[in-house]
Amino acid sequence: MSEQALPSAPGQQLTAPTTLPATAAETSPDNPWPLQLLSQKLKAHIDRTPSAWVEGQVIELNRRGSNAYLTLRDVDAEVSLPASVWTKVLERQNLPLERGSRVVALLKPEFWLKTGRLNMLVRDIRPVGLGDLLARIERLRQALSAEGLFADSRKKPLPLLPHRIGLITGRDSDAKKDIQRNAALRWPAVEFEIREVAVQGNTAVAQVVRALRDLDAAPEVDVIVIARGGGALEDLLPFNSEELIRAVAAAVTPVVSAIGHEADRPLLDDVADLRASTPTDAAKRIVPEVSEELAGVRQARVQLRRCMERLVDRESDRLASLHSRPVLAAPEGLVTVRAEEIERLLRRSSAAVSSTVVRAADQLEHLKAQVRALSPQKTLDRGYAVVELAGKRAGQSGTSGHAVVRRPAEAPAGAPLSIRVAEGRFGATSTGTLEQHATETGEPND
Repeated sequence: MSEQALPSAPGQQLTAPTTLPATAAETSPDNPWPLQLLSQKLKAHIDRTPSAWVEGQVIELNRRGSNAYLTLRDVDAEVSLPASVWTKVLERQNLPLERGSRVVALLKPEFWLKTGRLNMLVRDIRPVGLGDLLARIERLRQALSAEGLFADSRKKPLPLLPHRIGLITGRDSDAKKDIQRNAALRWPAVEFEIREVAVQGNTAVAQVVRALRDLDAAPEVDVIVIARGGGALEDLLPFNSEELIRAVAAAVTPVVSAIGHEADRPLLDDVADLRASTPTDAAKRIVPEVSEELAGVRQARVQLRRCMERLVDRESDRLASLHSRPVLAAPEGLVTVRAEEIERLLRRSSAAVSSTVVRAADQLEHLKAQVRALSPQKTLDRGYAVVELAGKRAGQSGTSGHAVVRRPAEAPAGAPLSIRVAEGRFGATSTGTLEQHATETGEPND
């Protein structure tokens, strides 16, 4: 059980208990809402909707007594909306409202309960003049510039020689013919990928954006040109659209703007990678002049030939200079110098070895002389003699040979002696020590 507001009389509502569903989601085939309840809820919801200022173009206008009925169409899309306005609202305008006028209107939606019709009531309406459009475009220009969409750093360079040019222009327009003709005259091999679209009106923005994205996705397209002839500010409004400006900024392929005449400057010129004053100027700036390029090639070949000749001459001079150097003029001189140095070193080595050998020989002779001077034979030659006991050595029984007498006691009187002198040996007999001999003979011992 819930309470629903039910009408009891026109303009009055009574609240009474009911078994109707409280919300639309709770309705069912067995428990539906009355049509009047749905209408009441729709009206209550629409009445809460606030008024809104909208912009559009008047495409129909009919006056009927104190009321007027008009149809507004979106300026950039195929969307229209009927509305009603009091005649007194129209009479407040300085200039009479006509079909084709661009306006901003304050709309308040209304729902007629009995007929279930939705009506858009125009509470106020104002024409959009040229000054208003310019002010709006300037505000948009400043806002997009603050985002950096017009910065030079994000602009992409155009290719030196585009093989295929994407062209977005009006159907069978003079701009298309100018670009094709001038581009072919400058570079006959140039190719085009053309998208013919509406370049003014409420469908222009959508068609241009769609064509731009289509060409931007084609890998064979090197540059995209958006072109149209001149016209009034209202005719060029699609090229001031924020949607188009952001689409151009997001494009990967370089975009050239060729809109109108030199004095025309829509926002597309600011965001494009290159701005051409006219479609003819776009063809000249995108495609190089074949005769100029051929002349440049010829000039480059001449300069290259001169550079090569200078290089060859310079290297020839270097070779001649190298050939004139002694090491190359007489390369055997290097070997001769080394050979002479080796000969000199050999002589020095031989002299050093000879000197060392001579000194060593002299030293050897000196040592030999010292050895000879210390030999027993030399001692004997000076008159000395070696006295030895003949027969067995004293104190060594069973041993044969001679024993050198070193002490007088070793040669007692009567001992046989062997005397060795410089030229031989002779025998003798010991007479004892001098003291003993002196005692026996009575002679002094000195």
